[in-house]
Order: sequence, then C-alpha cells, then structure tokens
Amino acid sequence: MTRKRTTQSSGANVISIKGARVHNLKNISLDIPRDKLVVVTGLSGSGKSSLVFDTIFAEAERRFVESLSSYARQFLGVKEKPDVEEISGLSPAIAIDQKSVAKNPRSTIGTITEIYDYLRILFARIGEPSCPDCSRPVKKQTIDEMVRMLTRLPQGTKLMIASPLVCDRKGEHRKILSEIARKGFLRVRVDGEVLRIEEALDRALNPKIKHRIEAVIDRLSIDKETERGRIADSLETALRLGEGVSIAVVERPGETVPDEMLFSELFSCPACHRSFPPLEPRLFSFNTPQGACADCTGLGHLLRVDPERVFPNKRLTLNEGAIRPWARASHRIGRQSWYWWMLADMSKKYEFSLDRPVEELPEQVITTLLYGDAERTFEGVIPNLERRWKETDSDWTRTEVEQFMKVETCTACAGTRLRPEARAVKIGGKNIAEVAALSAEEAIILFKDFAAGALSRNGRVIAAPLCKELVARAQFLVDVGLEYLTLNRSSTTLSGGEAQRVRLATQIGSGLKGVLYVLDEPSIGLHMRDHLRLIATLKRLRDIGNTVIVVEHDEATMEESDWIVDMGPGAGRQGGKIVFAGIYAALKRSRTLTGDYLSGRRRILVPQSPRQKKPLMLTVRGAAQHNLKYINVDIPLGKLVCVSGVSGSGKSTLVNDILARALAKHFYGASQDPGAHERIDGMEHIDKAVVVDQSPIGRTPRSNPATYTGLFTHIRDLFSKTREARSRGYTAGRFSFNVKGGRCEACEGHGVKKIEMYFLPDIYVDCEECGGKRYNKEALEIVYKDFTIAQVLDLSCEEAARFFHDIPQVVRCLRPLIDVGLGYMKLGQPATTLSGGEAQRVKLATELAKKATGNTFYILDEPTTGLHFDDIQKLLSVLAALVHKGNSVLVIEHNMDVLANADWIIDLGPEGGEKGGKVIATGTPEDIARTKHSSTGTWLKNKLRK
Repeated sequence: MTRKRTTQSSGANVISIKGARVHNLKNISLDIPRDKLVVVTGLSGSGKSSLVFDTIFAEAERRFVESLSSYARQFLGVKEKPDVEEISGLSPAIAIDQKSVAKNPRSTIGTITEIYDYLRILFARIGEPSCPDCSRPVKKQTIDEMVRMLTRLPQGTKLMIASPLVCDRKGEHRKILSEIARKGFLRVRVDGEVLRIEEALDRALNPKIKHRIEAVIDRLSIDKETERGRIADSLETALRLGEGVSIAVVERPGETVPDEMLFSELFSCPACHRSFPPLEPRLFSFNTPQGACADCTGLGHLLRVDPERVFPNKRLTLNEGAIRPWARASHRIGRQSWYWWMLADMSKKYEFSLDRPVEELPEQVITTLLYGDAERTFEGVIPNLERRWKETDSDWTRTEVEQFMKVETCTACAGTRLRPEARAVKIGGKNIAEVAALSAEEAIILFKDFAAGALSRNGRVIAAPLCKELVARAQFLVDVGLEYLTLNRSSTTLSGGEAQRVRLATQIGSGLKGVLYVLDEPSIGLHMRDHLRLIATLKRLRDIGNTVIVVEHDEATMEESDWIVDMGPGAGRQGGKIVFAGIYAALKRSRTLTGDYLSGRRRILVPQSPRQKKPLMLTVRGAAQHNLKYINVDIPLGKLVCVSGVSGSGKSTLVNDILARALAKHFYGASQDPGAHERIDGMEHIDKAVVVDQSPIGRTPRSNPATYTGLFTHIRDLFSKTREARSRGYTAGRFSFNVKGGRCEACEGHGVKKIEMYFLPDIYVDCEECGGKRYNKEALEIVYKDFTIAQVLDLSCEEAARFFHDIPQVVRCLRPLIDVGLGYMKLGQPATTLSGGEAQRVKLATELAKKATGNTFYILDEPTTGLHFDDIQKLLSVLAALVHKGNSVLVIEHNMDVLANADWIIDLGPEGGEKGGKVIATGTPEDIARTKHSSTGTWLKNKLRK
C-alpha cells in the first residue's frame, strides 16, 4: 500500500506521523509544525478527530502513562497503542474537548478555574467576621490588645471589669450567685445594678423574667499611676471566669451614662454568647461539612414535593383519584388500600365529602391533606412522599416519587450553599457568596478595588498577591469570551463550548510551556464578535512555547492559524486522507471542498420560503427569566427563524427555558415549569412541538443511532425471518443485545466492560469474550445477505442504505440521517462517543422520519456544531424543506451562513449577562445588517456583501 506523506518544510521542528490507520485514516503520513497554531478541518466524519484525538493525543497520553511507576499504572490502566507506525516529536499533551469538564452540581466556574480557592484563602486571612444573629463584629482579641484599648481611655475615666455569667436567662440563679461568693468575689452586677454579693443573695430574683448577672472583678480609675499589670490580671481573671468573654463598664469624665465594651479572646459574639469556628479556608467551602449549609449540604437547592403536582386536576374528587401520587395505588388495590382508608377516616373527622371536587374543598382541608394534621393522626401527602423518598433503597420508588417533586432554592442559605457563619464574614461589605455571584467582568473590578485601597494597610499587604492571581484568572475568562458567566455558575448548566473555554482559561492560568494542546471546536456557542478574543487566547498559548492543534470549521480561526490540515475528500470510508496541508492563502487557492467555500467559488444558499403578507405569530410576552428584561418577542410561524446575539445575551433562556418548556407543558403535560414570563399567545396555530437539543441520545454504550431511531427494530425483524433463524426458532428478541438470549453474557451486550478508576472517570475496554461484537456465537451464526447482525451494525448509514435498498422501512429511517450529514456514522456507534452536534442531528433525523403534520414547531440549539461548510448546506436544505411543508423552525445560532439564509432574525443583546436580555433588532437578514447598534448586524453585513 502506498503512503501519502505531507510535509511542512525540511529540517523544521515538527511532529512527524507515519502510517496512521486509526478508524478511517488511510495509512496517512504528515508533518505538523511544533510551537504553532494548527487547524485541522474537513467534512464531518472525514477523520479529523481520529487524527488529532485518537492518534496524536492518544499516543502522547500512552507514553505519559508508561513513564509512570508500576504502582501508578495499576490505577490508570494499560493504554492501547494507536494503529500508527511511528510518531516523533510529541510533547506531553492536554486535551480540552467538549466533555472534559465535570458535570457535577458541586462544581462551579469558580472551583474549576481555582478562583474560588483563592477567594477562600483571601476571606480566611483578612475577612471580618460578624454575628449572623445580631450583625455585631466578632473578633478574636489578645490580652495586650484589650489592655491597650483600656489604657488609651481619657484620664479620670472610671472603669469596672466584669465577667458575664448569665445573659438574658430566666430563673433565680441562686446557685450561680453562691458560686461567685465561694470564689471570693465581693460584688456582682445584676440587671445593670452593682450589689454586694450578700445583698444579691438576699434579693429574690423573679424567675419569670430574663436576667443578666456579671461578677465584678475589679474597679479602678484610669490615671498616670494606673498599672498595666493590674488591668491585665483583672482581664485574665474575667476571661477565665467568663469562658473567654469579659465586659468593661466605662464611665468617662463628664458622662453620667456608662458605656460597655465587650472583649472576647475567642471567635464568639459577646452579646449572643454564640461561638464561631476559626477562620480557615475550609469554612468557606460548600464541599466540606465545615462550610456547607446543613439543610442542602452545599448544593444550594433541594428537591421538594410540589403541591401542584399532587393535585394536577382539581376538578377531580378524591374518590376519582385527585391525589395523583396515591391514585395509582388506590386504583390498583381499590377501596381496600391503606390510602383510601386514611382518606375515609379523615373525611369523617373533618366532615367533608370524598365525592366533592378538590377545588370546592375548604382551604383548611386541602392544607391538612397536603401537610397532615396537628394530632399526627394523618401524615399528609407531602410528608409521606418525602419520607418514602429519603428512606427507600429502591431506585424505582425514588424515581416514582421524584416525578411529583421540583427543585427549589434552599431557604436556609438562599441558594448560596454556605452555612451562616461563613456568610457572616465580609471584606469591603461583601461576603464570599456575594463575590461569587458576580460575573467575571464585575469580579475583576472588585478584586482591583481590594488591592488598590478598599482595605486596611495590613489587609492590602496580605491581599495584594492573592488579588493579583484572582484578577489574572478572571481575565482569562474574559479573554475567551466568558465575561458574562458568574463565578457561582454550576458546571451542569454550561454548554459544550462554554465548558471547553472554561478549561482553556484554566490552562492559560497554569502557564505551562512545551505542551501539546488539542482542542475540539472551541468556538462553539461563541458569537463572531468574540472570536477574535478566543483566537488571541490561542495565540497566547502558542507564543509562550506550546503547540496548539485545533479541530475547527471556523473561517476566522483558519485565517489566523499558522498551518492548516484539510481532511477528506469525503466522510466515513470516503475520507481519512490528507487533501491539503499548508497555509491559509494556499488553501483558498486549492481545489478542495474547503478551499472552494473559503474562496467563494461555492456558497451556502438555500431557497427562501414563500413570503406571506402577514404570517401568523407565536408571541412570548413578559419574558423575565434570568437576565431577560421583561421582553415581548414575536416569532413568525411557517418560517426559518434564528435567534442570535452575543454569548450570554439570553438566547437559551428565551428559547429553551421559557418557550420550549412552555410548549412541552402545553402539548405533553411535562412536569418541568417554564421560566418567568406572562403568557404565550398563538399556540393554537401549531399542533405539536419538537425540541432537538444537544443532550446525549443515551448515557451508556448500549444506546446507538440504530436503537434511537427505531431502525434496529426493522433490522432485527429481518434477521428473525431468515431461514436459519426460523429453523432454530429465533425471534427478533434473539438479536437484541439488551436481553438474555443472543447477547454476550460476559459483557451483557455492551461490547465493552466498564473499569472503575476510583479517583478518575470510568473507562471502557473491549470485551475479550465477544471482541466488542456484543453477541454470542449462536446469534452470529445467523446471516442476512452474508452479513451477521454485528457486521450490519458496523455499516455506515450510507453503506446500510445501499445494503438495504430494497427494504423501504429501513431506507425511510436511514435517508434522514444521510440528509442531515450523518452518512458516515456507523449504525452501532455507541452514544457515549457522539458529539453534541451529532446527537442533535440524530434526533432531528428521527423526527424527520416520522409522519409530517405540517404544523410542527421545531426548536434547534446551534445545529451547525461540528459541521463543515458543505454539511451546513445539507442541513439548511433539510430545514428549508421542513419550512416549505408548512412547519416552523426556530434556531439558536451564531453561524453567519445560517443567519444570512434565515427568513427572520431575532437579535438579543447588547451584551452578555446583566448587560443583555433586550431585543436589539428583529427582521430579515438585510434589516439586521442595517441595524447600527447590533453586533450581529455588523458581521452579517460583511457576510451579505460577499
């Protein structure tokens, strides 16, 4: 076999690859320049990720693991060598892909970037604690500090040092007074009055009111002869007797009303007599018991049973099953169920009818039904469900109860995740939760204020190096276009592109040199305005001495790169070759598919939908979720409508959190509540809504495109109807890898085995028994057109379409997959290996295969993720076909080619975060391009000119 070799220049410092054959790579060889910004582009499925991640990065990772001790390798496992003859010039590698940020609810922007770690140290060192109950300052004082404060009082000041023993407690307290007398103290202060100890013992205190009792340790006047030692001795005695707290009653010359000075050698509130833990970084961590809120354990939210889900239809009676969680059990068991007997007893006790609709029942009865009665004879639906949810070990029971629950902000910590003692420590009037609620851009201003003069002199000295690091790390977030993200934003809410850029910002902060960075489309979800900042960040990584290899389709990134590798010429088995390697200018001149689009020889164009004089509208009114500024948005129906705007401007909030959830609730009775808005008008003009997002089509290797689309059902039926299968009595179930019978029992049909990695993410290795084929020997003996079921699953969509060309129901499922640009994808490709963009297109293809109604409302979130120019052309043709059939398509998108071909654009902004959330412009692409204050319009104008 001949080997194609693409070199940069002789004698250059390069990463040299020889004979790469991973996946669909065709024995390729090439040189990639080191210490450069290199872009690898090409059609979807052409082999970009196979080259960058599965060959280059995998070999670098394998060599690193092999360099470790045998003890460390036992935890990391044995890394398989990629199918490549030789790779030289490799550096230690770091992969920053869309799945590399932990989707853990305890992980935030601040913890990922380590900004929160520096904040915890800052608050532990210079934070000013106060009492959560009375807001008085809490300070740990030394004896010297106390003496210094008292000796600085004016000459002639009368001073009394006392030790507080009773603070606002009811009782006669004779035992405490006797103990004071036994220890030799002559006077006490009772409720502000100084008495001799004998008088106090003779006086009977009212046990029904609260009293304050202090033992008088010493009385003296401040003058030149006053000995510091006497004051220090008296304070030590008072502190010892008062368990770390003492009082100084001060009467200055000319004043008739004395003041009180409270002293504490502990972190405690002298007024509330409440002690506090010492200021340590762990006190400010919501991931430790010392700092986490006791109610929500540091999550900031709780699952609570929602009363509206308990009574979803209040027109029903209790006998008709109005209590939804109990209706199933009562229906199954009938009137012999425990629940029914409890309701029957309660109806007699409170005199109401079980045949009366819930909406007509008295409010007190409904409250008792939900929360129980005071006598505890009736537990209540909500306490019953929450108790079962906490006590059960059954996943089924927990899932069953959770459908009646919703996530609520923890009332104890107000969503801050921290205990009251941590929230009571402040710097410059802000606690750590308030600082973490700031965006990266706002945090930079605050950190600079801390360092510049907002603190005391000692505070500035301590804060200076910490604030310098905090500003630098927050600036990295700004540099990658994430200035709108708040530091307390949970990692579970980040898009793939945002997560990747957060990790990129973290790596810049590490300052490593001589490293090979590989990135997977870092521009995902990034507005064109912010691309230049991202590119500048990538260049900064390169300039400090690193090699940066980026899998990317973005034209601006290619133009700014040092070297481009174009994969092709097709996808799947038609790809896997190097069709170009060189600089951007040469790529534009080359006769490759990428070169044709970059040079303008080819353009992305789709036929426009027919212009209606006055289209019907779907209108969202009063949208106010997150940063949306109570906006009204009109969405024309029967059109391809795009929602654009800079990152963080509110696009996902408007479309996903409000509109998509409201439609799901309206059409399908979904339990998830939509975001804050007044109402949505025009839903009567559509008959169903389809949300096509980038969430995985499955969480395990069992899921794949064939199972998700329903295609596998038809294929299993075909195998079960073969002569050999019928003679053995095999049914379609025999060819399922999810049930016993035909599956490999060693791996239970997964094809791989999960290896638990303890402190690292779990990994999957091929099953040794079936070699990754999922089936046992008997199932693999059945063939259809000389192909086993495992071989069929190994076919790409295009190959399968040819293989099953005479089976209409199979072709009907495969054609949409090919139309959306997934012809290269294998039928049995595990869902865990699909990118967010691929998963979204699988979902879209599944919907396209269903019978069309003509009034469907489709919602897509950045469907161009991971798509080459030619794949975008295919996708837009599919969306245009949907619109021509009378459907409506709403797309969140940054891609200028898609926006230029839209029928209508809704542009949000003007900035991200709190500076966004407004409608900047609406109209055709030409209208947006003419809008001066629209960032989208500026870039769209340039696109329309080409």
